[in-house]
Amino acid sequence: MPHPGYRRLYTALRTLRPVGAPGSSVEVVRASVGAAVGLGLTGLTFFVVSAHVDAALYLVAPFGATAVLLFAAPSSPLAQPWPVVVGNTSAALVGITVTPLMASSIARVCVAVAVTVAVMLTLRAVHPPAGAVAMTVALAPEAGHSFGFLFALVPVAVGTLLLVIVAAIYGRITRHHYPLRQFESAPAAVERIGLTESELHDILARYEQSLNLGVADLARLVGAAEIQAAGHRTEPIVAGDIMSTDLVTVRPTASVNELVDLFHRHEFTCLPVVHPADRLAGVVFQIHLLVRLRESSIKGRLDTLFRRGNARERSAVCAADIMDVGSPTASVRTPVAALLPLLAASDCDAVPILDDDIIVGIVTQTDLIAALARHTVSESQVSITESFQDARQAHCLS
Repeated sequence: MPHPGYRRLYTALRTLRPVGAPGSSVEVVRASVGAAVGLGLTGLTFFVVSAHVDAALYLVAPFGATAVLLFAAPSSPLAQPWPVVVGNTSAALVGITVTPLMASSIARVCVAVAVTVAVMLTLRAVHPPAGAVAMTVALAPEAGHSFGFLFALVPVAVGTLLLVIVAAIYGRITRHHYPLRQFESAPAAVERIGLTESELHDILARYEQSLNLGVADLARLVGAAEIQAAGHRTEPIVAGDIMSTDLVTVRPTASVNELVDLFHRHEFTCLPVVHPADRLAGVVFQIHLLVRLRESSIKGRLDTLFRRGNARERSAVCAADIMDVGSPTASVRTPVAALLPLLAASDCDAVPILDDDIIVGIVTQTDLIAALARHTVSESQVSITESFQDARQAHCLS
C-alpha cells in the first residue's frame, strides 16, 4: 500500500497538469489570427489618427493580455465590454493618481495595483490586464507626467474600445458570440431548465464563480447536463438510428425557381446542397430563401424605379448564393443527446449527417421528436410491465 506521503505528492503533482479541454486546431487559428487582427487594426488606427507617429507608443503592453481574453476566451465574464473598457480605464486613472504620491517604484506598483483591484470589484469591472495597466503607469512616471490624465483616455480607453469593437466584428464573422449572450437571449430549450435568472445568479455567488462563468453559460451547461443524464436513462441512440436517408438534394447551381418548386412539392424546411459525389456544400433553409426572395422583390422594384438592372441579372441567383455553409453537422455515430441542443436553436431546423464529408442522411426536428416519443412510450411500457410483475409477486406472497 503506497505511503500517505506519496499519495499527497501525487495529488499535488496532478494539480500542475493542464486544465480544461484542449483547443481544436480551428479554434487555435481563430484565436491567434483574431489577436493579430485586433492589435494590428488598433495600431493602424492610432498610426493614421496620430499623423503617422510611431503607433507602438500607443500600443501599451497590457493590450496584449486584453487581446488574449477577447479572442481566446470571448465568453469569459472577464472579457466582456464593461469590465474590459472600465477596468483598463479606471486602472490608468488610479495609476496616474498614485504615481506622484510615492517616490519608491515598488510602493507605487503595490498601491496602484491594490487600489485598482478594489476599484474594479466595486465597479463590477474585474479585468486582469487592468492590473498590468496600473503597474505600467506606476513603473513609467514620466509617461504619466507627460500625458497626465489624458493617458487614461488615449491610448488606454480608446485603444481598449477599438479592441472590443474588432472582437465583436470578428466574433460575428467567425460565428462566435461576443459580447456574451444574456440569459434572455439563450436558446429556448436551455431556458426550460426550471431555474430563474436570479436562482442561477445565487448559484454562481454561492460557489464564488461569478467571475469565471456567466449566467447564460451556466444555464446552457445545466441544460446540457440534463440532456446527457436523460440519455443515460434510455438505450443509447445515435444519429444513424433516426436519420432520414431518402434525401432530396440540389447542386450549387440550382436556380431559385427550382428551390421554390422543391420546397413546395416536398414541404421541406431545408435542402442540402451537394457537390459531385454527394459532398456537402451547404444547406438552403426555407427561411433564408424567403428572405432572399423578399430582398430580390425590393431590389426589383428599385431597379424598375431607376430603370436599371434586368431580368437576367435577377434570375442569376442560385443555391450557392443562399445556402448556409456554417450550419452544424454530425456523423452517424453522434449521440442523439448531442443533437438536442443543436436542433433546439431557433435558426436550425435540421442537421446533415456526414460520413467523410459525404451526406448520408439528415435529422430534422420532426425526426428527433418522433424518436424521443418512441423511447418515452417504450420506457412507459417497461415500467407498467415491471409494476404488474411486482404486483403479481406481492399477491402470490400474500
